Amino acid sequence: CWPGWSRFLDLMIFSVALKILVIIWDLALLVLCFGKHLFSSLKARAPKSCPGSVLMLPLRRSFHFFPSFWFSFPFPPSLPSVPSRRLFSFSLEGLPRPLPLLAQPNLPFGYPVHGVEVMPLHTVPIPGLQFEGPDAPIYEVTLTASLGTLNTLADVPDSVVQGRGQKQLTISTSDRKLLNFILQHVTYTSTGYQHQKVDIVSLESRSSVAKFPVTIRHPVIPKLYDPGPERKLRNLVTIATKTFLRPHKLMIMLRSIREYYPDLTVIVADDSKKPLEIKDNHVEYYTMPFGKGWFAGRNLAISQVTTKYVLWVDDDFLFNEKTKIEVLVDVLEKTELDVVGGSVLGNVFQFKLLLEQSENGACLHKRTGFFQPLDGFPNCVVTSGVVNFFLAHTERLQRVGFDPRLQRVAHSEFFIDGLGTLLVGSCPEVIIGHQSRSPVVDSELAALEKTYNTYRSNTLAQVQFKLALQYFKNHLQCAT
Repeated sequence: CWPGWSRFLDLMIFSVALKILVIIWDLALLVLCFGKHLFSSLKARAPKSCPGSVLMLPLRRSFHFFPSFWFSFPFPPSLPSVPSRRLFSFSLEGLPRPLPLLAQPNLPFGYPVHGVEVMPLHTVPIPGLQFEGPDAPIYEVTLTASLGTLNTLADVPDSVVQGRGQKQLTISTSDRKLLNFILQHVTYTSTGYQHQKVDIVSLESRSSVAKFPVTIRHPVIPKLYDPGPERKLRNLVTIATKTFLRPHKLMIMLRSIREYYPDLTVIVADDSKKPLEIKDNHVEYYTMPFGKGWFAGRNLAISQVTTKYVLWVDDDFLFNEKTKIEVLVDVLEKTELDVVGGSVLGNVFQFKLLLEQSENGACLHKRTGFFQPLDGFPNCVVTSGVVNFFLAHTERLQRVGFDPRLQRVAHSEFFIDGLGTLLVGSCPEVIIGHQSRSPVVDSELAALEKTYNTYRSNTLAQVQFKLALQYFKNHLQCAT
């Protein structure tokens, strides 16, 4: 027998045992990970008898993992009052933050969950009230309001209904049918001149409590636009633009409009030094103080629109055979969109705005792209912002407006101001052209363009002002 054979066997056994231990360890890790995953998937079904042992998944509040740009830097330590003024202004804004209404399980009531509205100082019936609880010798139901009073149109004795015309109405009867008859004729009366308030009315019987909202507000008075019996486009759409130190660009753009839309009204706001003479009966030309600003000019232009829709264009665009305003009108007429953009030489400039709220201000996340296709228009999408070529409902555009403090480079800021108010879409198949950026030969025009280019970029001070404005006005604290 070889003398080293015994040692060789020992080494082989040790090696095999080591490999088995490694395999067992790997299997144990696999079982542990699988068991942990399996347990986490069953957390929601854990027995109620051991609530203390149930571990909840972490609440994932931060849904954007990108470096944030914080808006607070424009404020030096010498201005400590700015955040406090911002907080005070936000508290006065009156933005509704209603708490959620939670229904108890198996409530014995039927009641409205939405849609009960009353004008200030008016009375409305409350629909859908009924009792479906178990039989009892005496049925007692109490309704309580806080911003108005309650009553019933049922002609029954005061011993059955107590508290008519007060904030608390109590019904007590042994007749189940009579109880439901009274409930079916309960009314709510607004006792104060309030607007956009919500009263939470409670409905109680024994230990069961139901709550439902009653909204106090005036109905919105419609502002309708008559397109005339022939429904001509000129009675529906006005074109608006803002120009500055580029008279040659403006004239070329106007000529391109007339090639395809000879009679559409065009409104021009101009804050150049020298006013223009425009010989076109369908052009309304408004001058402004020199260099008044980009958004101030937009406000002036749209303030003069008297049609249902306004088409915004830049002064260096070019209309062509693919600039079909009628297509954009059809989209706004058949959808809930407030604004619909086209494309400029194929550039759609679509972007999404996503808001992440917190107590100290929201974080705004801007991403390229769109949310979803637009129902009924497969070539269009829903997004948050579009290029500077868009058709909009005039009233809704004016409601948001353009902040005149933004004088130079500004575009996304309008859509940020309109977030939550404007529903925006994009239809890239509607295309407008853009004029050549090549230098002009005329020395006077070249001097104008040179001066114009000095206004095209923001200075560091203007950038800081814009960020400080969004920090305060839009209650933002960071952006990505």
